[in-house]
Amino acid sequence: MISVIIPVKNGGADLRRCLDGIAAQEVADEVEVVVVDSGSTDGSVDVARAAGARVHEIPPQEFNHGATRNLGVSLARGDVLVFTSQDAHAEDGDWLASLTRSLGDPGVAGAYGRQIAHEDASPSEHFFLDFLYGPAARVQRAGARIGPEDTLFSNVNAAIRRDVFERFPFVDDIIMSEDQEWSARVLKAGYALHYEPRAVVRHSHPYTLRQAFRRFYDSGLSARQSYLVESSVADLVRLHVAYPFREIAWLVRTRQLRWLPRAIAYQAVKGAGVVLGVLMSYRAS
Repeated sequence: MISVIIPVKNGGADLRRCLDGIAAQEVADEVEVVVVDSGSTDGSVDVARAAGARVHEIPPQEFNHGATRNLGVSLARGDVLVFTSQDAHAEDGDWLASLTRSLGDPGVAGAYGRQIAHEDASPSEHFFLDFLYGPAARVQRAGARIGPEDTLFSNVNAAIRRDVFERFPFVDDIIMSEDQEWSARVLKAGYALHYEPRAVVRHSHPYTLRQAFRRFYDSGLSARQSYLVESSVADLVRLHVAYPFREIAWLVRTRQLRWLPRAIAYQAVKGAGVVLGVLMSYRAS
């Protein structure tokens, strides 16, 4: 059985689209949907139950990215655990089969799939998701040092073997990036991670500059426990300096010049947020 676990709060039309995408999957295994709702007031609980999901409700103040997903796993019956979010939806009926295919290999702890931006997303969001994920499959294993490229893993679109998850649940003492903290631990334990580009969901965020700063500041606060576990602030700075030049070159090459001011401001805010968050995490330790 495959258990699809979704944390929900006021999912609205996005949740309906997510659940419809799961119902449309063509897969041989039985599929169950487990929703953990943290105080929706828009009817999301009724929508989920009407779609056949098992719903567990918690108070909003109890929500935690890692702990809430762990709770969902405790309620699930499947031996394959699929994680997604209310604002992501499968692009086609092969998503679930593609995402879970590699988990028959006992050396593979988990797999994650491609995320593509919604059609009305900004060019910056399209470029960002193509940069992170893209069309090429890959296998990630621990090398001499585990860096941000190695720990890339997203529970917006991921599948994990239950036997592995029982050994390595998500931590609940981290603001975000619990998925990359998890990937670092399983890589260190000798497992591989698969990136499957044929398992596609649409998922993107229309962040304002303020929201982007907050989101990447939180990412920076979590970085030392997750994607900077064996890297340095200098590694992160180099990454955030190089990336904007790639995006700017792409915008010029594709003649989307009117987006240049927004892209420059957006990347400056993101970079400042994540570096400040990392520095604050050192100060707090």
